Amino acid sequence: MHTIFLKISTFLAAVTVALGAFAAHTLKGTISNEALAIFETGVRYQFYHVFALLATAIIYKDFPTAVTIWAGKLFIIGIILFSGSLYFLTWIKGAVIPGWNFIGIITPFGGLSFIGGWLCLFASVVKK
Repeated sequence: MHTIFLKISTFLAAVTVALGAFAAHTLKGTISNEALAIFETGVRYQFYHVFALLATAIIYKDFPTAVTIWAGKLFIIGIILFSGSLYFLTWIKGAVIPGWNFIGIITPFGGLSFIGGWLCLFASVVKK
């Protein structure tokens, strides 16, 4: 499983750098500062949790437990829900689409996934 997490984390790292460059060179000046800040928060948390997933892959080699696997899965789910919802919210605000701000309600579920991932990672190394 550590190989899968390594592949996903390195791919997501490349995507994160591309999204950061996109924000800096394309979005800046074309959308509101509020929308840009939302996008940048998504990129920042995605990058933090790409490193968390990378650490999970490395830790799994020495602590190959179901809890460690859950940590990796929760980090991936968190990236999708947290960062993905913020990217979508940025698009909504940039395109000025009224009535879709409710998408922001998804973001806390991604945050809970991140917290769950960190707690699982903690449990996996304490358990052994």
